[in-house]
Amino acid sequence: MSPPPREPQSSEPLLLSYPRHQADTEDETAYDSDEKVHVVGIDDNDDDENGLTSLPFSWKKLWLFTGPGFLMSIAFLDPGNLEGDLQSGAIAGYSLLWLLMWATAMGLLVQLLSARLGVATGRHLAELCREEYPNWARYVLWVMAEMALIGADIQEVIGSAIAIKILSNGYLPLWAGVVITACDCFIFLFLENYGVRKLEAVFAFLIATMAISFAWMFGETKPNGVELLLGLLIPRLSSKTIKQAVGVVGCIIMPHNVFLHSALVQSREIDHSKKSRVQEALKYYSIESTIALMVSFAINLFVTTVFAKAFYGTKEADSVGLVNAGQYLQEKYGGGVLPILYIWAIGLLAAGQSSTITGTYAGQFIMGGFLNLKLKKWLRALITRSCAIIPTMIVALLFDTNEDSLDVLNEWLNVLQSIQIPFALIPLLFLVSKKQLMGVFTIGPVLKIVASLVTGLVMVINGYLLIDFFTSEVTGTLLSTLISTFTAAYVGFIIYLVSRGVNIPNWSNWLKKSNTIPASDTS
Repeated sequence: MSPPPREPQSSEPLLLSYPRHQADTEDETAYDSDEKVHVVGIDDNDDDENGLTSLPFSWKKLWLFTGPGFLMSIAFLDPGNLEGDLQSGAIAGYSLLWLLMWATAMGLLVQLLSARLGVATGRHLAELCREEYPNWARYVLWVMAEMALIGADIQEVIGSAIAIKILSNGYLPLWAGVVITACDCFIFLFLENYGVRKLEAVFAFLIATMAISFAWMFGETKPNGVELLLGLLIPRLSSKTIKQAVGVVGCIIMPHNVFLHSALVQSREIDHSKKSRVQEALKYYSIESTIALMVSFAINLFVTTVFAKAFYGTKEADSVGLVNAGQYLQEKYGGGVLPILYIWAIGLLAAGQSSTITGTYAGQFIMGGFLNLKLKKWLRALITRSCAIIPTMIVALLFDTNEDSLDVLNEWLNVLQSIQIPFALIPLLFLVSKKQLMGVFTIGPVLKIVASLVTGLVMVINGYLLIDFFTSEVTGTLLSTLISTFTAAYVGFIIYLVSRGVNIPNWSNWLKKSNTIPASDTS
């Protein structure tokens, strides 16, 4: 949980950029004013005129602020994460549970920074990137974010389609499951018409379904409690499990989720003119995000330990994946009141359906924020959905009967998302560190150092994944040349983002104003 911001000096404004944002009434926004949840007490006069009074804790307010964190936590539970969990358990046993725990903690820090940015500025990450970077860099960041989203969405839709195929006893092929899953955008639009809280209730139901399903599996397989505890408390890593370790960390930080959370927190009505109200929102969002990720960690723990108990050290360990995992469990543990194959499929379906809907949600914010598009929600959802469904349908038709090809595809999609991570984390880190933007809610030096270390660590780990993947998969002079060229451009753009973060003011805007504003006013 982030430390409280320092108290402002009397002459220091709460948010240096906030009045300008309020004036931009024509800009695309995450939520219209009539869509936001009204928080009890927001209009009460229980703080002083400067808004500096610390407000008492209220369970009722925590309940009203609860929602965005659980929608955000869905990305920690999508089919891609579940596949990483089961492969980690099957190949590494209980030995990487400690890494899963600390990776979730790193993910929580990143998401708290994202929420802080959204609450303090009243704008989300994609909107702020549009303002802070020149057009060419903004479009590159947008394309990268869209690619990450499409890659994640393909995994999520395929995961749902696999679950539908299992539950229909193979009657519905993958492509039919893709079509069914594609229709969830219309369900999403229908739910949005009834308000944010109704949509959040549906996600709470889906998360509860996952928790019950995978807890049931945990009870059926009875993993070793002592080994589980040792796996959490004692760090262990070997050369044989390094790939799974990288996968555990790589699956936790999802680029589109960083953009998503900074927008979701704007669904609550907050008085930005009072520091106490902004602090209050940050406090409640920190609590509910922490609880949400504790739930997601428990679910990931259930999946990892189930497959550690079932397949660690067996001949099936290297071949288990989303497609055959349920069947392998069924062969090993059989029926019961409800066959474990269907328990697995129900949990997988809940994960896939919930993550595809949040993917649609994130796509709307990313497209609207970067391009400042004021489109009707149904049209934005349709565009966002089509970007993922069309390639997913092609994938489903090509790989319907080829499990090995689906596993290779999943590796490529993980690499695609790993490539995008710096383009979400670097802008986020430098924006929450920017005094001109965050005012008194700028992160302090200690939190900045910790966040920088986490960002650097995640980038190094994913860099290892990329190098390992390309050295083993890329062959041929032409392809190697293309990859080398892309790598040079990729590293160059990261260096640009980092260097711009060191001196982040928008110099092009400053130069435009310098002809009309006296030098003494621009300092």
